[in-house]
Amino acid sequence: MIVTLTATAPQSTVITILAAAAAAGCEARTFSSHQGGIIVGVAGSVPVADLPGVQTVLEKHRPYMLASRESHQIPSTVVVGDVPIGAGRPVFIAGPCVVESRESLLEAARAMKAAGADLLRGGAFKPRSSPYSFQGLGEEGLRYLSDARELTGLPVVTEVMEPDQVDLVAHYADMLQVGTRNMANFPLLRRVGQIDKPVLLKRGFSATIEEWLMSAEYILAQGNPNVVLCERGIRAFDTSTRFTLDLTAVPLIKELSHLPIIVDPSHGTGRRSLVARMALAGLAAGADGVIVEAHPDPDRAMCDSTQTITPPELATIVDSGLKLHAVLNADPFESAIDAHPLILAMQA
Repeated sequence: MIVTLTATAPQSTVITILAAAAAAGCEARTFSSHQGGIIVGVAGSVPVADLPGVQTVLEKHRPYMLASRESHQIPSTVVVGDVPIGAGRPVFIAGPCVVESRESLLEAARAMKAAGADLLRGGAFKPRSSPYSFQGLGEEGLRYLSDARELTGLPVVTEVMEPDQVDLVAHYADMLQVGTRNMANFPLLRRVGQIDKPVLLKRGFSATIEEWLMSAEYILAQGNPNVVLCERGIRAFDTSTRFTLDLTAVPLIKELSHLPIIVDPSHGTGRRSLVARMALAGLAAGADGVIVEAHPDPDRAMCDSTQTITPPELATIVDSGLKLHAVLNADPFESAIDAHPLILAMQA
């Protein structure tokens, strides 16, 4: 059940609900509502009707009660460094698939910054399909990412693979990524839910929307509200592309959840030639941003070279993406006036 309390509800009401939940053997969590009150989520049902300050009680709801719009009707904004995700303007995250060396990363970071990226991505720990592929530089790569942030001012996003790595990665990174292969790694989800850093949660390539949101629930239930979802493509029958970017997930997530969502057209297609169009398609579907793999010399990239774009291509995506966002969010009346022949003639 989800119990919403008013902003003036006494603390005794919260204590009573939590005690009743404990007595019934039910897990319970409290979090702040956008209206300034308190929301109590209980994995079960307890009597609350006569308690002071109770505003609404929702007995039936989706299993991901903290991630759902039933608990947070206003979309959430997650701030990474000084960059808000979900605040309206689309966010662009870019960088190499893997940190190759300090020099190459700093070169890439400068290029991403110049192309208009808001955040820098790069893998220090890399889960690869083959055990013989390059697995990343580990903590050395994390230090290089920190150097790149110092140089460019771009907040850093990098993947964490194991619960024991969380503190180390959180020491260097501004946002921790949980990759597609770890979406159902519940010990890892619990651990990143216990830190004060935003989490980028990628959809498992065989996961349903509900399974994905339940993974987000694991993080939220541990007390970390700063989760950004990432649609990165699902496995389908057609092998023409690496995965199938499920753009249906974007507006559906907007209906079901208050969490921000971005898209990953690099992994979603696996083809450099398709990345730009699918990035814009994701933004048109309502995504709060995109994450792409970009490298100064993609053909020489140590990882995922066939889906990695160049900095000029990134700059085109950023420019086109911002223009598309402006058009889609323009006031229809103002747009009609701006397009009127008399107005256009006056501006000529």
